[in-house]
Amino acid sequence: MSANTPENRSNKKLLIGGLLIVLISINGILIYMNYQKKEKTEEQAAIILEKNTELENQIKVYEALKSDFERQSQELQAMGLENDSLESKIAAIASDLNELRGFRKSSYSLTDQRRFRDRASVFEQQLKQKDEEIVKLKADNEVLFTENTTLKNTQTQLADSLTTVKSSNQNLTEKVKLASRLEAQGLNVNIINQRGKEKEDSDNEFRAKRVEKIRVEFKLAKNDVAAKEPKTVYMRLIEPDGAALYNLATGSGSFKIDGDDMYYTAKRDFVFDNSQQQLSFTYNKNAEYKKGQHVVELYTDGFMIGKTTFVLK
Repeated sequence: MSANTPENRSNKKLLIGGLLIVLISINGILIYMNYQKKEKTEEQAAIILEKNTELENQIKVYEALKSDFERQSQELQAMGLENDSLESKIAAIASDLNELRGFRKSSYSLTDQRRFRDRASVFEQQLKQKDEEIVKLKADNEVLFTENTTLKNTQTQLADSLTTVKSSNQNLTEKVKLASRLEAQGLNVNIINQRGKEKEDSDNEFRAKRVEKIRVEFKLAKNDVAAKEPKTVYMRLIEPDGAALYNLATGSGSFKIDGDDMYYTAKRDFVFDNSQQQLSFTYNKNAEYKKGQHVVELYTDGFMIGKTTFVLK
């Protein structure tokens, strides 16, 4: 009965109240600790997100730097220039990119962040300076291109002028050559018979059996353009069948006419002195002459200077 005394009941109430206070206090502490832990977790998550964002941004910066330096390298190559230091920078940036991408699987510290930001800043400054150099190089190349184009045009004009001069000189040379061509005047054919007597005929007709030698006479017309110098005159005695008499034993040979070989019957050398000098050929076939029309042609300096015919009956 004594356990139910008012005093005992009062003590029980106090004990229960104290336990409740303790439980409430413990619960409050647990709630606070959980809140603190959540706050810390959220803070850490925010830090991680910020670091990841910083890392990805930095990777993009280095990718852009690499692309820009490669562009510069291509522009220099297009101008025919090489730049080893630029290639070294590209290699260094590529190495940094590999290291940055590796941080996706490891910690990306504040020290790392500062290091890569500082390196990026240096690269960006170097990139800007190189762009300025390339702009100047392009401007210089444009000037050189313009100067070269002008020089080439001048050279072309000069070459055209030289070609014109050469053509004019060639035309003049051809005109002088034509003007200096000699001319055989009074071309006459006589025969010499077996007794050594010379006979002539105004119709240039002779009996074949009586002919032992053919004598061709002519004089050179005056020509003030032709050079006074040693020359050679070639005679072609062409028989009725169209072939020129040719005998090495009697001094026959060949000469060039328009680049082609032509056989001659006889030749003689002389010195042209512009005095209307008389020249002649006496030719002995040492065989019977053919009947029919014969042709006599005279050549000097690559030109025919005279031509006539005679008939042997």
